[in-house]
Amino acid sequence: MADTHDASVAPVDVAEWPRPKGYVNGMVSAGRGERIVFIAGQIGWNPATAKIETDDFVAQFSVALDNVLAVLRAAGGEPSSIARMTVYVTDLDAYRASTREIGRAWRARLGTHFPAMALVGVAGLVEHGAKVEIEATAVLPADHTP
Repeated sequence: MADTHDASVAPVDVAEWPRPKGYVNGMVSAGRGERIVFIAGQIGWNPATAKIETDDFVAQFSVALDNVLAVLRAAGGEPSSIARMTVYVTDLDAYRASTREIGRAWRARLGTHFPAMALVGVAGLVEHGAKVEIEATAVLPADHTP
């Protein structure tokens, strides 16, 4: 099957990760003076094994955030490049009860950078056992390539 991606949009591959099946982990769009990186929803699993290694809500949040940042870095970005983020959680009460620990995980990875964000409670996620999924959009300078 032919690649159907427009020339101005290209997939982002994380070198250490296996190639995903049926989706991409991120897309980059080159525009005037900038590149926009669209990062697909990332869950709190080990991408090398495609296994969720913990049931802990905060640990899954932290790993999902690490996975978002891995895709972003593979596209040549840094945490401060993130312009918007959506966090999907299967348990709003667990999120509310963990805000202090989530804040620590956030600051360890993004410092005081806070993009436009939304938090959405959902009934479930595609992967069994996943409690958190994070998607993001980042803006990078056009001449900044990985």
